[in-house]
Amino acid sequence: MISLQATRTSPAISLVDEFSRPITYLRVSVTDKCNLRCVYCMPESGLAWLGRDEILSYEEIAEIVRAAASVGVRSIRLTGGEPLIRRELSRLVAALAAIPGIEDIALSTNGLLLEEQIGALAAAGLRRVNLSLDTLRPDRFETIARRPGLDLVLRGLDAAIRAGLAPVKLNCVIMRGQNDDELIEFAMLTKDRPIFVRFIEVMPVHENLELQRDAYVSSDEILERISAGAQLEAVPGPHGNGPARYFAFPGALGAVGVISPLSHDYCGTCNRVRLTADGRLRLCLFGDHALDLRTPLRAGASMEELAGLLGSAMLIKPARHHLRLGETASRMRAFSEIGG
Repeated sequence: MISLQATRTSPAISLVDEFSRPITYLRVSVTDKCNLRCVYCMPESGLAWLGRDEILSYEEIAEIVRAAASVGVRSIRLTGGEPLIRRELSRLVAALAAIPGIEDIALSTNGLLLEEQIGALAAAGLRRVNLSLDTLRPDRFETIARRPGLDLVLRGLDAAIRAGLAPVKLNCVIMRGQNDDELIEFAMLTKDRPIFVRFIEVMPVHENLELQRDAYVSSDEILERISAGAQLEAVPGPHGNGPARYFAFPGALGAVGVISPLSHDYCGTCNRVRLTADGRLRLCLFGDHALDLRTPLRAGASMEELAGLLGSAMLIKPARHHLRLGETASRMRAFSEIGG
């Protein structure tokens, strides 16, 4: 990880990397912990969690977001781990919604705790929700997630729709032999619900290389298999910052999307960076390029100095990731991060 000294710069300068990509989207991980143990994401046990003093406080997150907004960041996505296991998340949402320049606040969640928190989150200023769900069958849910809870996720999905947090996106990691026979079932959810079901190619991370080689299904195959049973037409995507391509059944209320980190990478239009729970700014989801913001922040760096650090980070944002089938990415738990 690279550590840079804070320098003063004009807060009016927008973030633009060395490849002329404007950076307007910041993903904020509020915790490294999760209440599921999905087979493609992390081991079932033995994880070394961050200590409480290592994790940014809500006030520290808001200070970094304030600096980011001053140089052009307009959209925030709260992620984890599982963000809803951190107490009073609505308090952070309210603080971020009050920052000048922030136009959109979204949440990525596994949905287990969403129904009970959706009212407070929406009232605080949350605009959009992405849910992760890899099967519609209770037994498979426990096999894949290594925990029960399908009923809670589905209730959370309906609660998000009722709360009007549009667009509601449902992310599904497709794995051959495990849930790829549910493609049509998932796609049909879009016919009578105003949701966007996005199928994600399983990605190689440290814990799942063998699984990934055997389970990989390309987005092209996914679309072919769905369209073999019903007509799909290309449609514009919903509001958001994600890399999905979208298709819809005639007359459907929602749409089907595919996210293709391996078969069709989208690095050329990347507009995002990520703040980890312990205060590192990651410049690529799959890379080791990172900048320590926690140290200067806790040393008293001003908003202008933090903005200068963000500008300096653009010098180390890579042109693209280098994921290949069967080759490891540099970090795990990428799946909670990839869908916008």
